[in-house]
Amino acid sequence: MEEMVCNSCKTKVTNSKGTARFMCPNCSKHEIVRCMHCREISAKYVCPQCNFTGPN
Repeated sequence: MEEMVCNSCKTKVTNSKGTARFMCPNCSKHEIVRCMHCREISAKYVCPQCNFTGPN
C-alpha cells in the first residue's frame, strides 16, 4: 500500500482522522490529499498535473 501524504505540508496521513481525498477540481486527473490541520487553516495546495491552486 502506498503512503498517503498531504499535498500542502507533506505530512504522512495514511489512516489519519480528518484526512480529505478528492480529485483535482480543475483537471480531475490527480488526487489531492489534505490533512485535517491544513484543511482547518485553509493551507494552499497545488495540483502537480495542471498547477491549479486551492482553496480559492
